[in-house]
Amino acid sequence: QVQVVESGGGLVQPGGSLRLSCAASGSMFSIYAMGWYRQAPGKQRELVAAITSGSSTNYADSVKGRFTISRDNVKNTVYLQMNSLKPEDTAVYYCNRYPPPVNYWGQGTQVTVSS
Repeated sequence: QVQVVESGGGLVQPGGSLRLSCAASGSMFSIYAMGWYRQAPGKQRELVAAITSGSSTNYADSVKGRFTISRDNVKNTVYLQMNSLKPEDTAVYYCNRYPPPVNYWGQGTQVTVSS
């Protein structure tokens, strides 16, 4: 089981940037594909970006060209660099395995994009 702690969220103006971090526990971290997900108020949680154990990446169409997912298997950490942020990116962002397990989610980190 991989357990995670997300951090790095905050309030940012449209067009700004944030870097989210996900510190993961578990000796098997490096073999798992990991993902960043988000849930906006009144909406279902959605996959934003995923990265395989070999660092191949996949992005939702809405964030392609603006967000970059990466991982450091030595530090057991996954990152999400978010540039050119838009108000519609406002959500709670979660890190988890990809695909996610049924019964575990971290606490998430709030990202608010507003002027």
